[in-house]
Amino acid sequence: MLYIYTKTENALVQRICFNLDENIQKLPENILWIDLLHPSIAEITFIANKFDLEFPTKEESQEIELSAKYWEDNATITINAHFLIRDYKHNEDKASPNNLSTEIVTFTTAKNILFTIRYNEFSTFEEIQARILASPKNFEDGYDIIDKMFEVRVEKDADLLEWVDKEARRLRISVLEKKDEYSYDAMLKDISSLQELNMRVRDSLFDKRRAMTSLLKSDKIDKDIKQNLTIVLKDLNSLVEFSVSQLNILDNIQTILASQVNIEQNKIIKLFTVATVAMMPPTLIGTIYGMNFKFMPELDLHYAYPIVLFIMVVSIILPVVFFKKKGWL
Repeated sequence: MLYIYTKTENALVQRICFNLDENIQKLPENILWIDLLHPSIAEITFIANKFDLEFPTKEESQEIELSAKYWEDNATITINAHFLIRDYKHNEDKASPNNLSTEIVTFTTAKNILFTIRYNEFSTFEEIQARILASPKNFEDGYDIIDKMFEVRVEKDADLLEWVDKEARRLRISVLEKKDEYSYDAMLKDISSLQELNMRVRDSLFDKRRAMTSLLKSDKIDKDIKQNLTIVLKDLNSLVEFSVSQLNILDNIQTILASQVNIEQNKIIKLFTVATVAMMPPTLIGTIYGMNFKFMPELDLHYAYPIVLFIMVVSIILPVVFFKKKGWL
């Protein structure tokens, strides 16, 4: 499906849903943005032929080389950018690696028109579309749109990092205060999920930083857009530093959790050690009187059995009292 945004005579922006199947071959005038959502090969070919463009294939846009992320010639700029989106099949109230996926969006500018190719819905695009329709004066050409697109996307990445920070603080308190050792597996899983999410956001920020840095070097971008991109780039760099600090905090929480597990294990081992030592004297006494010697004087005593039981109980109590006095219990 093609969505075309055009400037009208009264400086407003009109959104047109262009259907190639209806055999409409003439495009409107004063095009600002052409958004190709889930485009077919025929739709991509039609737009490419109309504007003499060469769009990257879906496989080419997913390549990791820097030359596949940004390239520029005399007439066009092409950017393949990572966008994090939420998978609504999972819980919508929780941001986690399980309900977030990375999609590639292709941005191409030519003749001051922005062309975008995407294969999924993005809240960023919906927000930009609303801004264009509400404040058309702020969008003179396609470069203004791509400028605002990166600005909004960086804001959303910042929201994700704020969520990670909030969850990390909650986890740190849980690790320090939680006394149930059976919750350690769940805590470790939460820490791993936050680390994975943090790294995804950081990779997304790195990708945008490369694109914006290259845009700032382009002579096709006017002064105002470069000034705004510079501000957004500064915010992005601060988010990258924040992301690195969050990874260190999560590593610290993981270390604390491992220490807590070791402490719990040491307590269990100490308990078994005390129990073993306390049971050694009565075991020794029981072993002695379990011998099958013919002459054992105590066997003839009338109160021998209760006396031996009393001695065994005392031999258990004395080590326990000793350990408590030493502070080992």
